[in-house]
Amino acid sequence: MTPGLGIHGVSYSYGAKAALSEVALEVPKGRFCALLGPNGAGKSTLFSLLTRLFTTRTGRITVAGQDLARAPRAALARMGVVFQQPTLDLDLTVRRNLLYFAALHGIGGREAEARTAEALERLGMAERAAEPVRALNGGHRRRMELARALIHRPEVLLLDEPTVGLDAAARAAITAHVHDLADQGLAVLWATHLTDEVRDSDQLAILHRGRLLADGITRDLRGDEPLREMFLRLTGAEA
Repeated sequence: MTPGLGIHGVSYSYGAKAALSEVALEVPKGRFCALLGPNGAGKSTLFSLLTRLFTTRTGRITVAGQDLARAPRAALARMGVVFQQPTLDLDLTVRRNLLYFAALHGIGGREAEARTAEALERLGMAERAAEPVRALNGGHRRRMELARALIHRPEVLLLDEPTVGLDAAARAAITAHVHDLADQGLAVLWATHLTDEVRDSDQLAILHRGRLLADGITRDLRGDEPLREMFLRLTGAEA
């Protein structure tokens, strides 16, 4: 497998309460991995560790072969992130938001302009480049956040509940586009509590109460059982 995202025996606690317990998961490049878990399963805690908002001495995380603890700048430079909560400047235009983020990665001038145009074209947003973000609907704002996460050409893409608040059509469009990105070589970790966002060909990791209950190809894990039924059986959660 080509190194993508590696999570090796990671644990984390909030005081005496364990949020994650020895989580181990590998997502190679070219693979879409759905991290499926009910609310409170530990998905957001794991994403906080992957993005170094939190740190832990228990376990190891690698991003495209770079150790996140030993070489954080190199590891984070290879990662794109779409957080659950929007982080856009609503008063800047779509283009200015992307140029600002490119600058944070040390990309400027013609290169930043070219990457901005490329990212917007890829997401079908080119005609909205001059619009203020405030004027965009929820689906287009999510597309823009995805474009921003891709502007520095990462090798690993993390998305934390990226379709929250979107209508069915927008959810389907974003999910399909990110699957296409995985087909093009990105390692994708997509956190969700919605079983209809998971394809049979996806890698599936089920997280519940801080523990990984299953990891494999969806069709192999569920067999003849519908995914929703399997998820409900393992977690007792609403799917």
